[in-house]
Amino acid sequence: MIALVLVAAAVKFALVVREAIMMLVEPGRKVENSGDDLAAELDNAGDAASDVPLVGDLLKRPLQSAADASTGFGDAGQSLQDAVSQIATLTTTALIVIPVIFVLLLWLPRRLRWIRRSGDLRRLVDAPGGADLLALRALTGPPGDLAGLQAPPGGLVDAWRRGDRQVIADLSGVALRRAGLRP
Repeated sequence: MIALVLVAAAVKFALVVREAIMMLVEPGRKVENSGDDLAAELDNAGDAASDVPLVGDLLKRPLQSAADASTGFGDAGQSLQDAVSQIATLTTTALIVIPVIFVLLLWLPRRLRWIRRSGDLRRLVDAPGGADLLALRALTGPPGDLAGLQAPPGGLVDAWRRGDRQVIADLSGVALRRAGLRP
């Protein structure tokens, strides 16, 4: 559960950082739009200048060159947007992948060991004499775990030695709960 919360927090944080980085796209968008608008206006001015008698072609050429140059501003704005987008993607990926790998490296091996031990304990419960071994495990563990059990006359150890099925079941349940399993 904690691992899922940590992964969810990492994803949430990465998405917040991505949104913050993506705000840097706006200047690139403005540069691109301004460059494209300037190119279009200079193109229009060049077309209008070509209608001027005698010098129209002379006026059109520099305006057309300026229009071509201003498309470079639009391209630069687009390049800035692409770069910011790539940085945002890489940062988001890193901010998600690194914590997930860290959590998995810390959590997954322990979880797999617990699963293996749980399977061993479950097989032990079903094996002949397994409940007795689990009861012994409970008796040799921390005494606080036994506080909730009803002690028969003579005590839990004496009842276990006599083979009292109810006491053995109760004690094996304590051992299973201590391991994180339901009896």
